[in-house]
Amino acid sequence: MSRNDKSKGGKVSGRQGGGSTKKSSSRGNAPIKQQQSAPKTPSKTDGIRLNKYIANAGICSRRDADIFISAGNVTVNGKVVTEMGYKVAPTDEVKFDGRRVNPEKPEYFILNKPKGVYVTGSTEKGGKTVMDIMAKATKAKLDPVGKLDTQAMGLLVFTNDGTLAKRLGKPRNGIRQIYQVNLTKPISVEHLEKIRNGVILEDGKVNIQDISFIADRPKNEVGIETNSTKNHIIQRLFKSQGYEIEKLDRVVFGGLTKKDLPRGRFRRLTDQEVINLGML
Repeated sequence: MSRNDKSKGGKVSGRQGGGSTKKSSSRGNAPIKQQQSAPKTPSKTDGIRLNKYIANAGICSRRDADIFISAGNVTVNGKVVTEMGYKVAPTDEVKFDGRRVNPEKPEYFILNKPKGVYVTGSTEKGGKTVMDIMAKATKAKLDPVGKLDTQAMGLLVFTNDGTLAKRLGKPRNGIRQIYQVNLTKPISVEHLEKIRNGVILEDGKVNIQDISFIADRPKNEVGIETNSTKNHIIQRLFKSQGYEIEKLDRVVFGGLTKKDLPRGRFRRLTDQEVINLGML
């Protein structure tokens, strides 16, 4: 049998086709290898322009952001980016001068908290929280700065500025706070002086800037000023002297007052007030 006859009557060539065709190992038909996905990097085609991202955070204008970007002040996911028009995704980590940038413009509010409203939430059915009130303020995700007991009233700051919130949460020199306190019974001058001179509690000594009776009011009403940010500090101070608090109202916080701010209402802080808080 000739070579051609064998080809016709025997096995079919891969080039001629047929049901028993084998895949060629030539370059054109080589098996496709599965490649592992590379680590996620900031996208240059999708997302938001880097200068707008920085401007939205309230750091500077877009024009100034371009200057800072070209100078190497901005990093994306740990790498310096100097390219104009570079785009970032919401999941990218952007830092300006080493500090993480919040893509939302910082917002600052103060609330005159009502009594019986929870600050950190409640497991009790129907427990109202301060976030229920602040939901009407803005679409930004706000967090309360510091703590205020459920039965306490008065000033509470809210912001989405994590840097300022962290600074106010653990200030170097404390935060000036003034409380108006109603006790269940009159307090003696002797006990008032003991608190004024500093009281040693289980977590150390607490120094008070000032304490006094409120003019023309019963002797169970006092004003007290402290820089301490310790938990339940006012309640613990009076309890150490044998007194229980009936009403607690924070009327000053870091220079902010509740003047012209009705109970249960909030307002946006002024630029100067924000600057003053940042200096604490």
